Amino acid sequence: MAETTDVPKKFRALLETADRKFSKVRDAPPYGRAPNHYFPKVFKAYTKLWDFQQKNRAKLVESGLQRWEIGEIASRIGQLYFTQYMRTSEARFLLESYIFYEAILNRGYFEGSMVKDRGLRFKELRFYARFLLVAVILNRWEMVRVLLDRFKKLVDDSKAKFPDTTFKEWRVVMQEMVRFMKVDAPFSNTRPLRYCAMFDSHPNSLPYVARFHAKKVLKLGDALLMSYHRNEVKFAELTIDTFRMLQCLEWEPSGSFYQKQLVEAHENGTSTDQSATSGLIDINLVADMTDPSLPPNPRKAVLYRPSATHLLAVLAAICDELPPDNVMLIYIAASGDSGQASVPQKQISGSVRTSYKLNTVYERSKFMPESISNGKGGSSHSVESCVWLGPTRSGGSYNLFPADLIPFTRRPAFFIIDSDNSHSFKILHGAERGEPAALLLSPLKPTFNGQSSGDITQNGSQFTLFLTAPLRACWQIFGLTFSDDEADVMEDAESIVSAAFAEWEVILCTSTNLDLVWAQVLSEPLLRRIILRFIFCRSLLTFFERGEDIDDYVPVCLPQLPDSVSPGAEVVQTAVVRLAEHLKVSDCFQFDNL
Repeated sequence: MAETTDVPKKFRALLETADRKFSKVRDAPPYGRAPNHYFPKVFKAYTKLWDFQQKNRAKLVESGLQRWEIGEIASRIGQLYFTQYMRTSEARFLLESYIFYEAILNRGYFEGSMVKDRGLRFKELRFYARFLLVAVILNRWEMVRVLLDRFKKLVDDSKAKFPDTTFKEWRVVMQEMVRFMKVDAPFSNTRPLRYCAMFDSHPNSLPYVARFHAKKVLKLGDALLMSYHRNEVKFAELTIDTFRMLQCLEWEPSGSFYQKQLVEAHENGTSTDQSATSGLIDINLVADMTDPSLPPNPRKAVLYRPSATHLLAVLAAICDELPPDNVMLIYIAASGDSGQASVPQKQISGSVRTSYKLNTVYERSKFMPESISNGKGGSSHSVESCVWLGPTRSGGSYNLFPADLIPFTRRPAFFIIDSDNSHSFKILHGAERGEPAALLLSPLKPTFNGQSSGDITQNGSQFTLFLTAPLRACWQIFGLTFSDDEADVMEDAESIVSAAFAEWEVILCTSTNLDLVWAQVLSEPLLRRIILRFIFCRSLLTFFERGEDIDDYVPVCLPQLPDSVSPGAEVVQTAVVRLAEHLKVSDCFQFDNL
């Protein structure tokens, strides 16, 4: 009898310990290379808790343990894995999180409770929101559809069962995911955004890439990703632009990575072989879930609506810890330049945000930047020369000035600025404090054919789309619709673009006047792919027929890439002509623009 009483008491003690340790990990900053010593401790605590409840399940159930309590523990473990994925960008943690969440869903741990407990219902809603986020990042669109359908029904049921409680914020979550899927899900059967050796390495140019050696070679170690536009498509704190860029800076795991066969001991003592996504919950799975064929993903700090001071603090932490042979990528997508007073706008938000956020830290301190000399002739930059990292109604705390980034050029940096004020960041070139920086600057205006520019902006930045999924950007520009019936058209277009990229790779690797800024990152596959896509974007937008000057519609790179890959180069122009003919959009181009 005493042993029976001790089991639930020990279980509660282990649960309290694990939850206490979890809160410290959850609140830790999700960026920087410094090891988080608390993660192993909290993981060990949950391992001990999970093993104990598995071994003593019958006694715990007899003493009153509810199924939702088991689900809550599993959900915490899934959340823990996701937190670690956001800190490290290691795909195994993201997959582990998915496995735990899917097991909770399949076993219905939160379902079937007849108790009208509002707190329990909020736990279930948070579970769905978190699982949706993980499934989206993993591109499990079929699962996303299942989750969204169940989530809708759960919100409706919650309104009926708890009429005195508002569930408006959960309807916002639902609406955000509907918008998100409407933008990206139609292309779910096309090539992945993550780097896939099958599609993104080109056999004809591989020998040249392998032999290419610059005086200095850098690896992509860290990235800061930040996007904010008014009314942009997002889910939780993941905007459509940061979602695309996040995936573009990761490696696509091989198929075998998902097919591991595992065994779980059932409560009745029998064992059954189950796949990794069938409902198995094995907390020791992480040790086996590695794909040795792939390089590590670069670490990424994903920020949503940070104050300028917070973004600069994160950059400082990354810069301070960056290894000497690494380069950091800084991606900022935001509007700016108007210099007008704050524009009233209604931000969709709610108390739900903190329940499934991307582990970002919010800072609302005021920061009123002064006019700063660029050090190259004494010209100063007024309030017009900035981008808004958040709502303009908040004043200067969200204003990021180009000169704010100069101190971080003491280390190798690769800037991608996607803004209608991107050209103001040209001042970084030549003003570096130690290392020459690479700059890819977006056009000031989007190009479109038969759409409003507002539609394009809300559905994600066009320049970012070119760098992450160039053919999707083409479909957007030409107003084409995509369906599975047109998969052959897309695949043939991919072949045209891939052949062009292979040629351009050879040209870059054999060029005698390639600037060291580009040469030192050319051996890094993730950055090389972005450079090739920039060349494609620049050439296509240069030849697009429009009735006004093209300067505002064409991206810029600093320092300049070789003339041999400029829009006027025959090998570049030919690729655009072939693609235009294939898509039957030749009438959209004018090839005597140069």
